[in-house]
Amino acid sequence: MTFRHRLMRGLCSAALAAGLSFGAATHAVAADTYTQTKYPVVLVHGAFGFDAIGPVSYWYGIVSALRSGGATVYTPSVSGAETSEARGEQLLRALRSYKAAYGHQKFNLIGHSHGGPTARYVAAVAPELIASVTTVGSPHAGSKVADAIETVTSWTGTTGFAATLANGLAATIAFLSGSPTLPQDALGSLKSLSTRGAADFNRRFPQGKPTSSCGQGPASVNNIRYWSVGGTSVATNVLDVSDALLVGSSVVFGFEQNDGLVGQCSSHWGTVLKDNYAWNHLDEVNQAFGLRGLFSQDPVAFYRAQANRIKSAGL
Repeated sequence: MTFRHRLMRGLCSAALAAGLSFGAATHAVAADTYTQTKYPVVLVHGAFGFDAIGPVSYWYGIVSALRSGGATVYTPSVSGAETSEARGEQLLRALRSYKAAYGHQKFNLIGHSHGGPTARYVAAVAPELIASVTTVGSPHAGSKVADAIETVTSWTGTTGFAATLANGLAATIAFLSGSPTLPQDALGSLKSLSTRGAADFNRRFPQGKPTSSCGQGPASVNNIRYWSVGGTSVATNVLDVSDALLVGSSVVFGFEQNDGLVGQCSSHWGTVLKDNYAWNHLDEVNQAFGLRGLFSQDPVAFYRAQANRIKSAGL
């Protein structure tokens, strides 16, 4: 074989390899639509939550993972300490602004902790805007931790003092996350998260309510799909300092399975996908910084799978 022939053969092989590589890369990009839902995904944070404080995101690693699979994702900020209704009205204003700015017709809400009742409120008062509601570790039946705080502060006469501290913390978080004008009402938040407050809220906004104390609710109400998940582990990683706080708060649950702040059955709403992930309350949003149990499911993988489930439902 002459040098010219060898050169031409080498060039052809290189061109073929480059073409195959380009085709594979193009196919990979085109195929990465795993989380590409029809309607945008809106992540609703819980009590004392935030969108982001500097490089720290409440939804650690979750937003980028959803977007990388094709999803349009919003992370609005609502009051860290407020009633479910007040937080819901703030969320509703955010959704309407997204609709006006970008033309979205509906939204898929995913709420963590107090974000669950917040999302449910919007689904109840403005069902035309909502395609689905997914709640993660939400105290739909209230939290025994909130009940204990109410009882102790009332008995010791420290309700006002505790509320002032909580409002200050929530206001500081709001300021640091770029939302300093959000109102804060710790007593309203505590009432909403208590067993009694949650029961009253469920009476007024029952869409998706389980038919038994620890059962499932209807999968769809007013053309809105409802899903829920929860965790039942508390101390999950020795390097996570937040675990100690959750271990302390979990004491009030006695022998009831819980994630440190929410009981297993309280997390039920609509279709219960799984209520015993090996997560504590912060693991459910991949905090702190992704630290969790060695053999627990990756929370980021759950959110991607849930977005795909929503996509498969045509939403």
